[in-house]
Amino acid sequence: MAISDEVAKLQELHQRGALTDDEFGRAKARLLNEGETAAPQAAAALNAVNAFRLSRNDRWIGGVCGGIARSSGMESWLIRLLFCVLLVCGGVGVLLYVLLWIFVPSE
Repeated sequence: MAISDEVAKLQELHQRGALTDDEFGRAKARLLNEGETAAPQAAAALNAVNAFRLSRNDRWIGGVCGGIARSSGMESWLIRLLFCVLLVCGGVGVLLYVLLWIFVPSE
């Protein structure tokens, strides 16, 4: 639902007397502030994905786990452990690691 539709519904409720002037003002401000903060959050997520690179310093094989750790702020040993668990679960870890190693650029 678009923000303009939600504001129109709030205005309709206000006109019918279901919302006081103060409640209408607070709800409208909250709704408009949420709309303003959604775009910067999406831009930050997009920047994090674009900044993901293979690590040259923190690498055992290809630098995938070190790169994920650096971009996510986690420890690299946790990422390596996750890939090992995925390896045991049908070999998905190896496939995912190799695909990331091929398609993600290095630093």
